[in-house]
Amino acid sequence: LQYGIVLDAGSSHTAMFIYKWPADKENDTGVVSEHSMCDVEGPGISSYSSNPSAAGTSLEHCLNQALRDVPQEKHTGTPLYLGATAGMRLLNISDPQVSDTVLRAVVATLKMYPFDFRGAKILSGEEEGVFGWVTANYLLENFIKRGWLGEWIQPQKKTLGAMDFGGASTQITFETRDVIENPRNEVMLKLYGQAYKVYTHSFLCYGRDQVLKRLLSKLLQAESYQETVSHPCWPMGYNKSLLLSSIYDSPCTEKERPSLALNTTATVVGTGNGNLCALHVSKLFDFTNCSFSRCSFDGVFQPEVSGNFIAFSAFFYTVDFIQTVMGRHVHLPSDLKDAADTICTTSWSELLQKAPKLEKRLPDYCAVSTFVYLLTTKGYSFNNHSFPNIAFQKKAGETSIGWALGYMLNLTNMIPAEMPSYHKSMLYNYWVILILLFVVTTLTSLVTAICLLRHSKSSII
Repeated sequence: LQYGIVLDAGSSHTAMFIYKWPADKENDTGVVSEHSMCDVEGPGISSYSSNPSAAGTSLEHCLNQALRDVPQEKHTGTPLYLGATAGMRLLNISDPQVSDTVLRAVVATLKMYPFDFRGAKILSGEEEGVFGWVTANYLLENFIKRGWLGEWIQPQKKTLGAMDFGGASTQITFETRDVIENPRNEVMLKLYGQAYKVYTHSFLCYGRDQVLKRLLSKLLQAESYQETVSHPCWPMGYNKSLLLSSIYDSPCTEKERPSLALNTTATVVGTGNGNLCALHVSKLFDFTNCSFSRCSFDGVFQPEVSGNFIAFSAFFYTVDFIQTVMGRHVHLPSDLKDAADTICTTSWSELLQKAPKLEKRLPDYCAVSTFVYLLTTKGYSFNNHSFPNIAFQKKAGETSIGWALGYMLNLTNMIPAEMPSYHKSMLYNYWVILILLFVVTTLTSLVTAICLLRHSKSSII
């Protein structure tokens, strides 16, 4: 087996994925699978801006696990990558120098290990979207697969659209035949000899954590930064004191920063009002301005969604909460809206009773469910016909869906642009099958001849 390691340095946390594949099938499809994974303790690396060296140290526990999970004789030949996403994109906007320092600290730690370190970089939103799309379609064998004779088959099924919802950004990526009016949203890919025209867009500041900060900012603004502010998306019975600095420490909210001192405290009180929550969440989007024939929101061009989609990361966790904790199915947009309303009107004590282990995230499920409803329906324009085509999934088989696998496949050139040629092994397979057919045919003829001979002898007698 061959191994590869990718560290997914997200805005809220870092995850390490170890992949494996048979060494003799390096350019086959569907052979790479997840060997193991490790969640790095603590926040994402972008949170270590005031102590960059700690960003590197935070990765050591998982890298030590990688030393155990990958056989020792394979260490030096195992490629190791780190890709940072929207959290570091935001830090790079607010302070490029600190962003570089954090990345250098991380690189210093990664170079201490015996793996084949091949670089750490901040991915663009478009790269994050496209690599997530590649991962999903690779795992589901939508690009190419092996036939039972060992030959390559181009499946007669369409690719799946991919929707990612992280801590600081959200991405939508899908194949389309429509004209993509904004060239920045168009990616042309050639995989296994097949050309794909893909639409992709990444919305920075529309990830789960940044949405919640922006929502708090809007609520504080609406109530003129009073000492006590009501929050319609938080459950009745829940309240919390917040420092303004915890809300306005991001480029996503800095334009709304008040003239008040950032060490000012505001007490936020939950009122559990679904309709009012939806009204405030909808203000996070701009549905009015569009210079193209059609837009999703914030003036961003988007063709009509078509085909099946897979929605992962926080999309999955939100819908999974609705289905497992709230006991509601999500098939149509109205199901999602009704479930969000139910969460919003459920008191804090009831929610705690239902899911005590999720206490940290419980207050925000009303806002996040409402956001997912508005994003998919009003933003991306999924309707009663297209919404049921979304599968909310965390994995395909035993492998996590996200950009990490697609990123590694690209950097290791494991998905060729051209259609793979036939190998000797395939010709060997054909010869084996032909010999077996010959043996079976000969045996059948022999048995038939013996039966006929016996039958003729008995007729003479």
